[in-house]
Amino acid sequence: MAAATGPRARTSVTPMIQTALASWPLLLGIALLMLGNGLQGSLLGVRADLEGFPTAATGMVMSAFYLGLLSGSLATPLLIGRVGHVRVFAAFAAIASAAVLLHAVVVAPIFWIGVRAVAGFSFAALFIVAESWLNSQAANRDRARLLSLYMIITFGGMGLGQLLLNVADPRDFQLFVLVSILLSVAVVPMLLTASPAPAAANARRLGPVELFRVSPLGVAGSFASGAAIGAVLGMGAVFGAQSGLGVGGVAQFMFAVLVAGMLGQLPIGYLADHLDRRPVLIVTALAGSALALAGALLGGSAGLALVVALSLVAFPLYSVSVAHTNDHLETEAMVGAAGGLMFVNGVGAAFGPFAASLAMSAFGPLGFQLYLAMALGGLAVFGIYRTFQRGSVPLAEQGPTVPMSVATSLAQTTAVDRLEPSPTGEEQVAPKRPIVV
Repeated sequence: MAAATGPRARTSVTPMIQTALASWPLLLGIALLMLGNGLQGSLLGVRADLEGFPTAATGMVMSAFYLGLLSGSLATPLLIGRVGHVRVFAAFAAIASAAVLLHAVVVAPIFWIGVRAVAGFSFAALFIVAESWLNSQAANRDRARLLSLYMIITFGGMGLGQLLLNVADPRDFQLFVLVSILLSVAVVPMLLTASPAPAAANARRLGPVELFRVSPLGVAGSFASGAAIGAVLGMGAVFGAQSGLGVGGVAQFMFAVLVAGMLGQLPIGYLADHLDRRPVLIVTALAGSALALAGALLGGSAGLALVVALSLVAFPLYSVSVAHTNDHLETEAMVGAAGGLMFVNGVGAAFGPFAASLAMSAFGPLGFQLYLAMALGGLAVFGIYRTFQRGSVPLAEQGPTVPMSVATSLAQTTAVDRLEPSPTGEEQVAPKRPIVV
């Protein structure tokens, strides 16, 4: 038996390793992008708090990034069709690099809102180019594992970016320059790769209303996960600072949040693949809501630790929501549905930081946890309601759940939504109920 499984395992792993090695310039470019993105988000939150920005104004600054990301994900495929992947990547890397420096030049909430929206649009373009390139290099049998590796690099890069917050004083300009350098250098491995750029093709997108008719809970989960995790990524640094953490403490706190989000992906995805997805989604949302409420009641270091624990269960919610939605779709409709779900998720991510900032303005730091408790608890309540409206999908008909990130999955799904068959004739979309979004 061992002799039979050994060669089979080698033939399965070897192409994946070969694809990863061939994709190292793309993966390195993505890692550098996420280092800069992770540092930039926390830096702006800390600097805004040091400058005395109203909490609601800081929330608007953070939400502007997701609004830019949302609009960029819709516009970028059109730009790629006109000028190509390489020119789009180089142009928006330059814009994103310049936008970072502008934050240090003019320190004012209104100005930051506009510049942050431009940065979000630019990051959407960068992610779409990088991730569609990555997807085009993977065969169906390897894509899920390659995307899992991609998500590890994504979370790891964002987490390490938090630690760079300790390199210099956030009041000075050096950290803004460092982010600019990281974004500029990320262009180099991407532009020097020998891999051909993927071709773009149009694909019919399923809108939010149509998807809600198919799977109300899947759409609600996509929105709620964006609203919760967008708040964590956008306002987490502000919450840490208002909770009494210094710059170093905020960096460590956000690093722990992102590591927890990474570690929670695979175990919850495993449970969602081996159990009824709906109870997994409900219990996960309830657990996140309970942890947020407990953190609000306890406060202090215990409250901070419970926000980290919350990330373990909150970050994978989007993956489970997408998988649950796809259980009610035919295979050929899944890719088009992904774009619609990501639009809903992006709207939630844009809503989350501003809504959390309003709660923090009213209740102080514990408003952050109260908001998360409401967002996740509302999803759980709606999930319980849905259990009385429709029966569950049999386990045998469920497909695998692929780990996803709220921070970048919006762009990634748009990229996959535009892929066309490879030059070898092999289809990019697996023929039997995969959930690769």
